[in-house]
Amino acid sequence: MDKITNGSRIEINETGTSLYYQPGLLFGGTLDHDCSVQRSIGYYLESLICLAPFMKHPLRITLRGVTNDQIDPSVDTLKATAIPLLKKFGIDGEYFELKIVKRGMPPGGGGEIFFSCPVRKVLRPVQMTDPGKIKRIRGVAYSVRVSPQIGNRIVESARSILNNFLPDIYIYTDHLKGANSGKSPGFGLSLVAETTEGYVISAELASNPQGQGAAILPEDLGKNCAKLLLEEIYRGGCVDSINQSLTLLLMTLGQQDVSKVLLGPLSPYTIEFLRHLRSFFQIMFKIESKTFEERKGADKVLMTCVGVGFSNLSKTIK
Repeated sequence: MDKITNGSRIEINETGTSLYYQPGLLFGGTLDHDCSVQRSIGYYLESLICLAPFMKHPLRITLRGVTNDQIDPSVDTLKATAIPLLKKFGIDGEYFELKIVKRGMPPGGGGEIFFSCPVRKVLRPVQMTDPGKIKRIRGVAYSVRVSPQIGNRIVESARSILNNFLPDIYIYTDHLKGANSGKSPGFGLSLVAETTEGYVISAELASNPQGQGAAILPEDLGKNCAKLLLEEIYRGGCVDSINQSLTLLLMTLGQQDVSKVLLGPLSPYTIEFLRHLRSFFQIMFKIESKTFEERKGADKVLMTCVGVGFSNLSKTIK
């Protein structure tokens, strides 16, 4: 937070129990940061993605640390889901990218990613009410510092489940060697289902960190990840459960116009996030439950709000 802003004050008291934070202006620019290996880079990226469109200068940041772990959304999943989501809100441009340079698995880390995002004055309102049907599934099976064969074993087992539902499945294997493979061995799978209306739903799994927990078979990991994806598809909606809160934030910060989004059952994190939106922006969402006759699946929720008309303070009106 200190690096991307200008004029922030961060004070921690002597006992280390409370934090006083006075926000500054979002400055942006070209930066790099070494993330803690306790959490993955996804933890840092989630907050950066929320703030990046409102910087003074376009953000170009290199983050180093753990790219894939079992706690936070991995960089692969954010690349496949959060980036297309931001494009729907009008955040797009030639320098909008998220690139994985090196992978790093816990506990050693050693991964590196590059994220760049253009700045926008205002966000456009969205109407995401019809999710459409699933038309294809894409994915990445990655493996570092283990046998390259493991990637193929993950792909085969994931396909054994998903092929019962859909023919158009393509899962890339990404095996990195040498300096690009980080400091610890590991493997995992990130799956993304795309709908006919252009929405994406994702699921992912990573192997246990070296020296922690039992070793997991690549076949089991592939099957479990496929089942997780089916679970997300069952929950449905236009946005998967990882990105629900990001969508609601961008809707809140939109112009003073109505935005609608259809979500699956709200995750506990999203429910807490809605309370924060109410206390910071005094925004209340209209929540209606929707059921569809022809499509089975979990009950859907239609969230409607009027944006607060937030605009980027640093972009002067020409």
